[in-house]
Amino acid sequence: MKTAIEKSAVLLEAMPYIQKFKGSTVVIKFGGSVLENQELSNQALRDIVFLELVGIKPVIVHGGGKEISAELEKLAIPVQFIKGQRYTCKKTIKVVDDVLHNVINPRIVSTIEANGGKAVRLSGKNILTGHKFESSEETDFADLGFVGEVHSVNSKEIKDILKDNIIPVITPLALGEDGKTVYNINADIAAAKVAETLQANKLVFISDVPGVLADPKDESTLISTMYSNETDSYIKNGTISGGMIPKIKSAMKALNAGTNKVHMIDGRLKHSILLEIFTDSGIGTQILNPAK
Repeated sequence: MKTAIEKSAVLLEAMPYIQKFKGSTVVIKFGGSVLENQELSNQALRDIVFLELVGIKPVIVHGGGKEISAELEKLAIPVQFIKGQRYTCKKTIKVVDDVLHNVINPRIVSTIEANGGKAVRLSGKNILTGHKFESSEETDFADLGFVGEVHSVNSKEIKDILKDNIIPVITPLALGEDGKTVYNINADIAAAKVAETLQANKLVFISDVPGVLADPKDESTLISTMYSNETDSYIKNGTISGGMIPKIKSAMKALNAGTNKVHMIDGRLKHSILLEIFTDSGIGTQILNPAK
């Protein structure tokens, strides 16, 4: 009886959030060890199916770094990273495209369908238009090959899919303006650009870290709420560093374009998506614009 009462209390706590977010779009970047671990992946995707069942419109953009690296090593193609960005030659981009679209993407879609949801495979090549990544001081002015940046998103196709209560699952690839060149896009940046274009209510990064930590070695130093006007100081003092910097910078663009909140959550925790969105306390880091 006690367990049943506790369950009903959880449902009642979630009810105002379900009412509030019903009909809203939530873009979810799905990656890290959560993507590679079958149990964690299934757990997170079940939560995403639940979001759709209660009237929220999820859009998934996924990564696949470790599986891509493993395939490159099998083919004896060098794996090289420059400041967190994968150097992508002609051979590499073909492998990236193949692993993302023919291995990871269908696996995500089939898991969603196995859990009672509807999903569709979308190659970023048909959704995202991009151009070559411009080298800068952040990348030691290195040429990253076929690494790109997104400058437009086919929002109509995504919205048409969402109208049919289907979850779009998008690979982080973009097609160049020449209609031929394929670019490898950082999945965090791709997800943020999709959220920015759709003016999504939320942008959620699921990975294998609890969120933003004041001390990266101490998970008890989780920063539960961060405001957009604080991010520059966190970057300067080193709290936000490495691969977290492009994630945060792209998230800021989404916030400036109308996304209400950005969430960074630990997919290793059971039901982390639901706990972050549907409970009073949340469990990760939420980033939002300060009140005006």
